[in-house]
Amino acid sequence: QVQLVESGGGLVQAGGSLRLSCAASGRTFSGSAMGWFRQAPGKERDIVAAISWNGGTTSYVDSVKGRFTISRDNAKNTLYLQMNSLKPEDTAVYYCAADLKRKGTTFITDEYNYWGQGTQVTVSS
Repeated sequence: QVQLVESGGGLVQAGGSLRLSCAASGRTFSGSAMGWFRQAPGKERDIVAAISWNGGTTSYVDSVKGRFTISRDNAKNTLYLQMNSLKPEDTAVYYCAADLKRKGTTFITDEYNYWGQGTQVTVSS
C-alpha cells in the first residue's frame, strides 16, 4: 500500500519554528516531483512549496519565501518542510503530495497523484 505520512505539526507561538516530515512507503518517490500544500478553515488547499525529483530546484509561494525551506532525502524516501518565523496566518492543515508524472516542480494541484492525510499547524499570536 502506497502511503505518504506527515508528522511534525503542532502548536507554536508566532515567531517560532516547526519542521514537518513526510515519510513515503509502499514505493519510492525519488524520481518524482513533490510538494507541500496547506488548507486553512473555510479556504481551498493551496501550494506552499514544490521540489524537483533530485532537490535541485525548489519553488515557493511569495507568502513563505525566506521563511520556509523545502528539502528531500531520497535515500530515506522523506520530504521535509522547515518553517521559521511562523505567523498566525500560517495556521492550517499541511499536506505533502507527489506528482509521479513529473520530475520538475509544479504548482498545479491537479497534477499531484498521491496525498498524505495532513498534519495540523497552529500558530498563536
